[in-house]
Amino acid sequence: MVPSYVVSENKFFPIHFAFNSLDNIYTYEKHSGHNMQIMLSFTLAIVMIPVGFLAALVGIGGGTIIVPLLTLFFGLPIKEAVAISIVTVVAAGITGASRYLKQKITNIRLGLFLEMSTTLGAMLGAILALSLPSFVLFLLLATVLIYVGLNQIYRGKKEREMIKHRAYEKIHEDTIAKTLNLSGKYWDAAENAEIKYKVTNTLQGLFASITAGLASGMLGIGGGVLKVPIMNEVMKIPVKVAVATSKFMMCLTASAAALVYINEGRVNLHLASATVLGIMMGELIGTRVMNRVHADKIKMLLGLVLAYFGYLMLAKGVYRFSGVKLPGA
Repeated sequence: MVPSYVVSENKFFPIHFAFNSLDNIYTYEKHSGHNMQIMLSFTLAIVMIPVGFLAALVGIGGGTIIVPLLTLFFGLPIKEAVAISIVTVVAAGITGASRYLKQKITNIRLGLFLEMSTTLGAMLGAILALSLPSFVLFLLLATVLIYVGLNQIYRGKKEREMIKHRAYEKIHEDTIAKTLNLSGKYWDAAENAEIKYKVTNTLQGLFASITAGLASGMLGIGGGVLKVPIMNEVMKIPVKVAVATSKFMMCLTASAAALVYINEGRVNLHLASATVLGIMMGELIGTRVMNRVHADKIKMLLGLVLAYFGYLMLAKGVYRFSGVKLPGA
């Protein structure tokens, strides 16, 4: 017998998912006919355009917003939302990464170096996610989002000052960074200047990146919410370089986790296709804008968005666990 269940709690999008045992993927049926299927896909694609724009601007894969949107507003179970999100991050990340590579902002050497730990973490995280209760995933994602969001808001002004006073050039380059030639430079269009920087705390950044990988695989995010702060705060890399390098790494990190979800038959290809389309359109716009925006504005925007969605996910997790509704959620 083919198990099926109604996913959506949203009356505007009553979607019925059914497990297809023949090809081991999720397909969905409509309660309201073919028009509802088209409407849902179209709505998803449109909603995801600004998400893609923001993701490109602040160096995230979009999963930190995609997962809350799919669960809170479209009524999908979090594990299905995570699976769709991680596949979307891979596909859309290529768009953002290619643009930043063309602008020569991405630090390719650093990205490949950090991927040694993030890819391992992503695979472990995906395996863990399939066995954890849904409310745990909600609470974990909420914790990550709120902490990183508030941190970015607090440190937003500091970034502009460091760029202005050329502080990134004066940082002590550690032995590993010097040996691997990880330091670099880029042209900052907003500041109308070439910004040179040196990499430090390389080992700390490498081990910290494991947590970014775990978050990616477990929570359906690209890991950019952690990768950008790790590179910026721990390794003392300018936030724009961290954003661009994060997008480059994201494709590799999320791919490892995506393989696990695809193998488990968790990815709904219909919804994933619509999500990818919207995200990619937004990414194309966002990558053109990012280098023209002052760095402190990017950090403040990232912080506000993450903190807001973190609270929404916290409210969802608390409700799932205890039945208590938090205000404003």
